[in-house]
Order: sequence, then C-alpha cells, then structure tokens
Amino acid sequence: MNLYFKQFLGIDQNFTDFRTSAVAILPFPYEGGVSYGKGTGKAPDAVLDASAYLELYDEVLNAEIYRMGISTVKPPDISENPDNMIKQVYDTTNSLLKTGKFVIVIGGDHSISSGYFKALKEKYGKLSCIQIDAHADLRENYEGSELSHASVMARIREMTEHTLQIGIRSMSAEEAEIVKEKQISLCSMNDYRKGVFDIDAALDNLPDPVFITFDVDAFDWSVISSTGTPEPGGFVWDEVMDLLYKIFMKKNIVGFDVVELSYKRGDNNSLFAAAKLIYKMLGFKLYAYIEKFNQKWPQNPSGALFK
Repeated sequence: MNLYFKQFLGIDQNFTDFRTSAVAILPFPYEGGVSYGKGTGKAPDAVLDASAYLELYDEVLNAEIYRMGISTVKPPDISENPDNMIKQVYDTTNSLLKTGKFVIVIGGDHSISSGYFKALKEKYGKLSCIQIDAHADLRENYEGSELSHASVMARIREMTEHTLQIGIRSMSAEEAEIVKEKQISLCSMNDYRKGVFDIDAALDNLPDPVFITFDVDAFDWSVISSTGTPEPGGFVWDEVMDLLYKIFMKKNIVGFDVVELSYKRGDNNSLFAAAKLIYKMLGFKLYAYIEKFNQKWPQNPSGALFK
C-alpha cells in the first residue's frame, strides 16, 4: 500500500509504517456531491497539515495514542463521476480492511460515506450506523442526484435499517415524514439539549458492530465554522467529547469517517479542531479496546491491533 506524502500527525516514520500500523487513514478529497459551499476537496490535505501541530499526548486518557501506529495512505485519482467515485471509495477501503487495519476516511463531502459503509458491511455481514450531523440527509435525491451529500443516509439505509442520527437541526418536511413513517431513531439538537431523547437506550438498542459518520457541521460555529452547509446552534466541543466517549464505550465501533470540512484560507481553528477530533476518536477506540480486553497501552506500532 502506497503511503501518502503527508502523514497524519507528522510522526516519526517508525510509527507510520503500513506493515506495523494498527490504523490506516485514507484522505478522500471529493466534493462533487455538495450543494452550497465549496472547499471540501482541499480539506483532507489541510487537516493533515494541521495535525502536525497536535500534542501527541492525550491528557484525558493519559497516553500517547499514536504509538499504536497510524499510516496515511495515498488516495486514488478520484473520478468526477459519482458512481465511479463511490466504487473507488469501496474498492480502496475494502483493500485496507483486508489488511486488518482500523480504517478512517477524511472527506471530502458526505456523499463518500456510503462507499465505505458498503465495504464494512461486507466484511462484518451486518452493520449499524451512527450519524452525527446537523442535517438528516434522508432525501431520496437532491438536485437530480441520488448521490448528493443530502442523500447519504438514504443510501446507507438501503443497506441497513439500524441507524441512529444525532444532533439534527435541519430537515425538510419530506424527511420529517420519512422519519415518522419508518420510525427512524433520530435525536434532534433540540431534544438532545432538553434531555428528552434517551441516548443510552438508543445506543443499547443499536446492534453491533457500528460505523460512525461524523459531519463536522454538527459542531457549533464556535468550534468549526468552515463547512459547506453551516447551521447555527450545534454541539460545543465538550458535548461531543462526552457523547463520543459514551458511544465508543458502549458500542463496537469498527470504522469512522469525518466529512464536510471546507478549507477556507485563514481559518486554522476549524482545521485544527477537525484534526483533533480524529485523534480523540482514535483515542476513544483504543481506550475502549484496552478496557474491554484488559490490554496495556501500546508502546510500539501494533499491527492489526483491533482484530
């Protein structure tokens, strides 16, 4: 597997060797499915640049997460055709999963997520999806495309009925009707803040294993402002950390992506927050694994650590 010329965290090559790394990161700079703001195509590289300035020690988990080995791989030459693009996401993530790596995809717009979900579902046979997002993304098609970023959960729900959508604060009347008709588990931002949606029960009812798709517009603008379809009133940083910790501790997370960041010159805050989000999610995955299997924190790259 070819390594990318940029490596997440900018760490020593001893910790980026694909053969010994537990994690593979796939940058996927596609933005053909967007409907408003541009810039998602430049986001993966910019996130990798920002990640070099993260502290490698996690003061909450009291560990250096990177020591399990994190290898950033070269993305394919991405097709502008949506169907071909989805096949590229599927083919690339499928190849990575066969090596035993825990795979992370950095988008790119949200339309890419169904390709990775398909690869994971084929590996595990069954798969649930947690979507953390401002938008429901349940439109059958949008602006004439079934592979719009506004339709990604409609595509994922064609592969599984087991979904949980969290933080939603923007949807159409048609999407609201779909949620009601199909009894989709959806926690709006309003219900989350008021405590009227039982997240614990929803997680308990969601079968393992689980894929997380994280759209950064779930965040409040004070955390991440550079995103293609911004909505006010989102999660603040600590709310997301608490939520993700709970999710990783309760569920068997087998992969995740982070999508919809838009590169905007001068906004280093959004890039840094996205990079740190990825590193924190990796930390939670490692911590959950250590707790479950009574393991020690790795000091050296650990290969297929999560098998």
